[in-house]
Amino acid sequence: MRKTVLTLFFLSLMFMLKAQKYPTSSIFAHNDYHRSVPLYIAYQQRVGFIEADVFLRDDQLLVAHSTDEIQANRTLESLYLKPLNDIISRNKGLAYHDSQQKLMLFIDLKNDGYNALKAIVAEVEKYPILINCPTFGIAVSGDMPSTEVWDEFPKFIEFDGRTHLQYTPEQLERVPMISMGLGNLTQWNGKGVLTKEDESKVKAIIDQVHKLGKPIRFWGTPDFTNAWIEFRKLGVDILNTDKVQEAAEFLNGAEKNYYQNTERHSVYEPQHAFKRKNPKNVILLIGDGTGLSQWYAGYTANGGALNVFQIKSLGYAVTNASDSYITDSAAGATAMATGKKTNNRYIGMDADGHRLTSITEILKDEGFNTAIISSGDITDATPASFYAHQKERSLSEAIALDFLKSKNDILIGGGYDHFIKRSDEKNLKKELEKAGYFVSDNFQAMDGSHQKMVILDEAAKASMQNGRGDFLTQALTKSIQALQKTSQPFFIMEESAQVDWGGHSNDLPYVVQEVLDLDKTIGEAMKFVDQNQETLLIITADHETGGLSLVGGDLQQGAVRSHFSTNDHTGVMVPVFAYGPGAENFQGVYANTEIFTKILGVLKLSSQ
Repeated sequence: MRKTVLTLFFLSLMFMLKAQKYPTSSIFAHNDYHRSVPLYIAYQQRVGFIEADVFLRDDQLLVAHSTDEIQANRTLESLYLKPLNDIISRNKGLAYHDSQQKLMLFIDLKNDGYNALKAIVAEVEKYPILINCPTFGIAVSGDMPSTEVWDEFPKFIEFDGRTHLQYTPEQLERVPMISMGLGNLTQWNGKGVLTKEDESKVKAIIDQVHKLGKPIRFWGTPDFTNAWIEFRKLGVDILNTDKVQEAAEFLNGAEKNYYQNTERHSVYEPQHAFKRKNPKNVILLIGDGTGLSQWYAGYTANGGALNVFQIKSLGYAVTNASDSYITDSAAGATAMATGKKTNNRYIGMDADGHRLTSITEILKDEGFNTAIISSGDITDATPASFYAHQKERSLSEAIALDFLKSKNDILIGGGYDHFIKRSDEKNLKKELEKAGYFVSDNFQAMDGSHQKMVILDEAAKASMQNGRGDFLTQALTKSIQALQKTSQPFFIMEESAQVDWGGHSNDLPYVVQEVLDLDKTIGEAMKFVDQNQETLLIITADHETGGLSLVGGDLQQGAVRSHFSTNDHTGVMVPVFAYGPGAENFQGVYANTEIFTKILGVLKLSSQ
């Protein structure tokens, strides 16, 4: 039965490993035999080194850390040699399927090292597949025989190196790595960074080992994310860990958890001087998924400067939905657009499914011109909440029809198919044009001459990494130009959609580049506010995405390192920045529904 279970387990691992690429060959799975499933858990993470402690007792090689742990059925052969032989046989002679990645079994000799090693050789020689595998090796550590007798053992046995020993060139060839106890150099607990003195001692040892052309491993190390980050920065080649799965997750996400910015943007110096107490116009910028950590990641990447951090009026919005501690974009945006909490997935509807009046509808009745913009699909939850009324956010075609019923003047974003190539074969272009809209699938056609327009350009949905360019900034400035052609006041809601997408992907470079793009747009908006003197700018988010923590960074280099706690939204409050006449009204901590109420308040309008 156990053989059948392990065979099925192994086959599932093969499927997973074939489908993915693992950068985890630098993991040393310390005391692997203590895991609930020895060998297989570490193997699943595609580690480079697996360690087993071995006692020689009554001619048997027993796997245990101490004598009181010894059990007669836990032998080196049953736990490691035979299963590895089966694995390599299935892999057609390779340690890992279809890969030249190497795997090394490290055997820590706990007693009687010379005789224990003789016994190990005898056991291994029963498995020629292990000896002949070009990507598998065996090394011993612990109570190793002296270098003078290494030649007595076959070449397939290698030896863990030590920093205090001198090796001949021939002996050094049998040393796959050099290891040392970190406690010999420092008592660092892994939090923060090493002292300069301790860092110098550690670097000196690393340099000494690297000059021999060998990788280095420290044992007795702090074993968590910050320590791993610091070890990698110092140049430690092999991570000694008891937390194999966590370390694998860390290494697999290393590329997505680090970003260094090479193109910094300049920051606008705002005037902070307004003659009016109340605005005529409002611009609401929503950074979907953008919390304080996302903003500070952008601040770090831009060398310690952001336009949004030039703003003095700052508040915090509580984002929970009616039916959940954690909101989605539909409930979060509906709260801001209507002043009412609702259920997740509801668009412009209350928790009982009744239609809510949106701020754009109120403002249109008061003579405002309105624009709704997104760097995503314009029928997605956040922009849709400002013009549509549906109980399900995924009903994109129904949401598109709702725009026809609204009186909004400008709609810009992706989502062409929901309007033009619909499943019901309706083409809304003619109906939109009949209603007086200029309709185009090309953002470049927007020249500011059309006061009513629907621009459905799929290029809006490209990420900054994939060449979206200055769409957000241009969409805002061109909309302002169009809306200013009359003397009527205006309201613009523009969403930076893809900070959220980067958060869901746990991809820091994606997140930071989207944050920096949004900040450039904020700079242009602040400049307009200063020139116009009649416009209030508000910047906030519907929720935070990713549970982003910043675990390292360098303001001078524009480098930042992260850790994501989830690939979904979180319940943390989001900041609300306000600049322009009436900005002081947005300070404090309040429900996200208050953004609706406060906007109408500074405009001296009632929600009734």
